[in-house]
Amino acid sequence: MVGRSEEVLDALPVAVRDRAAASRLPPWRAVEYAASRTLLRALLRETGEDLEGGPVAAHPSGRPYLPGRPDLGVSLSHSSGWVAAAVGRDRDVGVDVQTPAAVGDRLLRLCCPPADAEALAGMPEARRRREFAWIFTVQEACVKAVGRGLSGRPWNVPVNLGQQAGDWGRVSWCAPRGGAPVPVGCAWNASLPTAS
Repeated sequence: MVGRSEEVLDALPVAVRDRAAASRLPPWRAVEYAASRTLLRALLRETGEDLEGGPVAAHPSGRPYLPGRPDLGVSLSHSSGWVAAAVGRDRDVGVDVQTPAAVGDRLLRLCCPPADAEALAGMPEARRRREFAWIFTVQEACVKAVGRGLSGRPWNVPVNLGQQAGDWGRVSWCAPRGGAPVPVGCAWNASLPTAS
C-alpha cells in the first residue's frame, strides 16, 4: 500500500501512541513516521489483523515488527512525501518507495547490468530517473525482506530494465508499474524462519 503522507494523515486516524512518538521527532520526520505507521495500521485492518492501537516496534537495525505477532512480517518506507507499507502473514516482507531523483552513470553501472545501464544513460533525464527508481525500489525491498538495508548491498539484486516481477534467492518481488503513482517495490520471502 502506498500513499502521500499528508493524504494518509488527512484520511485515516492516527493511533495515540504513534502521534505521541511522532511529537518527539523533527517535524519533517514526524510526518513520515506518523503517516507510515498509520498506513500500516490501515493495511492491517484491511487484512483482518487490526492492532487496535498496539505498538509497532523497531529492532536496533531499524526494521519494524509487531510485538506479540511474530507471525506477521511488516515493512515501511518513505520518500519525499510518499509512504509505503507491506504486511506478510508467516513471512518477512520488504517495501520501498522512491521519488525519482538524479542518478549518475556510476550508480547506473553499480546497480544495473551493462546493457541496461547504457540504455538508461541514453534516456531523457525524467524517464531515466523514473526507470532507475523502479529498479532501485525492488533492490531495496529485497534486502529489507532479508532483514538488511544498504548493508545488504541492494545493488547486487539483479533487476532488469522494465522487469515487473522476479526472484532473488528465496525472495520473490514485484514492481506494480501499472497501479502505483510513484515507483514502489515489494518483496517477500518463502516463509518466516521457524523457531528451534
